[in-house]
Amino acid sequence: MVSDSGLHATYLGPILERHGYAATSLLQILREAQEHYGYIHPSAISYISVKLGIPRARIEGVAGFYSFLHLRPHGEYRVLFSDNITDRMLGSQPLLEEMCRQLWLQQGKVSEDGLVSINTTSCTGMCDQGPAMLVNGRAITRLTQQRVQEIGQLIRNRTPLSDWPSDFFAVDDNIRRSGPLLGNTLAPGAVLSTALTLGSENIIEEIKQSGLRGRGGAGFPAGLKWEACRNAPGEARHVVCNADEGEPGTFKDRVLLTRQADLVFEGMTLCALAVGAQHGYLYLRGEYRYLLEPLQAALQRRRENKLLGKNILGQPGFDFDIVIHLGAGAYICGEESALIESLEGKRGVPRNRPPFPVTHGYLQQPTALDNVETFCAAALAIHMGAEKYRAIGTPKSSGSKLISVSGDCPRPGIYEYPFGVSVREVLADCGAVNTRAVQVSGPSGVCVAASEFDHRLGFEDLPTAGAFMVFDDSRDLFEVARNFVHFFAHESCGFCTPCRVGTALLKQTMDKIAAGHGTQYDLHEIENLDQVLQTSSHCGLGRTACNPVLHTLRHFRPAYESRLKSLEFKPAFDLDGALARARQMTGRDDAGAHLKTEGA
Repeated sequence: MVSDSGLHATYLGPILERHGYAATSLLQILREAQEHYGYIHPSAISYISVKLGIPRARIEGVAGFYSFLHLRPHGEYRVLFSDNITDRMLGSQPLLEEMCRQLWLQQGKVSEDGLVSINTTSCTGMCDQGPAMLVNGRAITRLTQQRVQEIGQLIRNRTPLSDWPSDFFAVDDNIRRSGPLLGNTLAPGAVLSTALTLGSENIIEEIKQSGLRGRGGAGFPAGLKWEACRNAPGEARHVVCNADEGEPGTFKDRVLLTRQADLVFEGMTLCALAVGAQHGYLYLRGEYRYLLEPLQAALQRRRENKLLGKNILGQPGFDFDIVIHLGAGAYICGEESALIESLEGKRGVPRNRPPFPVTHGYLQQPTALDNVETFCAAALAIHMGAEKYRAIGTPKSSGSKLISVSGDCPRPGIYEYPFGVSVREVLADCGAVNTRAVQVSGPSGVCVAASEFDHRLGFEDLPTAGAFMVFDDSRDLFEVARNFVHFFAHESCGFCTPCRVGTALLKQTMDKIAAGHGTQYDLHEIENLDQVLQTSSHCGLGRTACNPVLHTLRHFRPAYESRLKSLEFKPAFDLDGALARARQMTGRDDAGAHLKTEGA
């Protein structure tokens, strides 16, 4: 590693210049610096601090927040196995252990020669083709013991990733069922041409009449959001696309960005026309780093075809362009205000709300923020017309929905249905048999038992962001919930005490039960903890952290009670057992050498 300031100027200078020496681009600057150096070197931090005019402590604070940024060397090869429950079900843990044995390495440590480190990451967004891993940020799917051995050999030989077999990095779309969104063949610019004839106010009215609601799960009416942004006071406005789909079990945005990138950008540009924005940002999750160059190429094609930039489609004053910002491994940045903080080059800590992004978003200016699927659906609604679009789905949930199906089924992948499809229908289409439960909308969503499979996906019944994780009768739902609890504890941003401490306590309690030390008291305490988190957490992560435990407790309580040691409280630490060594050393094993127990 070279720390000479002159060489930093050579390598970091062009990066800083490309980003206009803007502090708002700090995350992108750090990410690109790490791609060059391998990690963020202390002298590089000093150089960036001087050039951007911001304190060193702020830079270190930002770098320390994101799990994909490193302030110390982490090996020439950084291997991260996906630790999502579906990857575990497919055998990721034994494969991780096999690679550690093969490379004589302990998980979480860097090898003595600085060659490699091996650890886990929460979810790579490859649930339909796991087990998966990231190697220096590049996704590798469908891991097998043979493939893991081949990767170990490539690492030992220090083979550059560019020379690894290309099929290692193949990511399939796995589209199993198409509908009006996935099956559309719209030419780039077709929706914008229609929109220009409508005018900005009529665009919003058409979106409102279509009944389109946000596809992130909360379901806020898209037309009302756009209208509020347009009417908010201020000169500058922004459009932000949330492509940070970090919810385990969700991968629909990955497919849309691969197959329908133009439709995504068309929807963003449509929104810009409606609200009067000139600046757009697509926030892409770090695990999808491999999509960055193809998406940038799509943007450049649109600029060349007068679909982005100045005077779009020859319309004077219709100026709008899009920049891609890449995340760096922080689930919390899927929350809209945390995403905006990250977009501004800060730690991704959720803001207090109100005010909301429509009035005080990016740079405290009016911002229309929606996810990938919502922008696609908006473009489709304008193309089809409000009446035709609203005829799809149900009265309260218009249009179609993309479902990311994974877990115990022979046909995982992306399914598009009109809203109103039942859980049972989806299970039949994906070939699932002997299904015990389905986790709808990820760990923060709802666990649906077999008796509830006739419920329908829609805002009036089972709202969903798109995840649909299938568990058959061979699965232990306690372990599923425990995996989700570990996920929340790992991904808590740590900003507020209730969430930081509460998710850690929840994790400790589930681990205590798993170790055979749990009691009924612990189950009651989980319910009490949920009340605290519901009322005092800063954002939705803390408020939903207990959901997987409470839902599985309601439907699968025997999975918990079979592990309980007693109906009364027992400490997880066995003090009498810890004194065994002392008794052995003193040669005593009489009653007086033991702690008194109940009934003694």
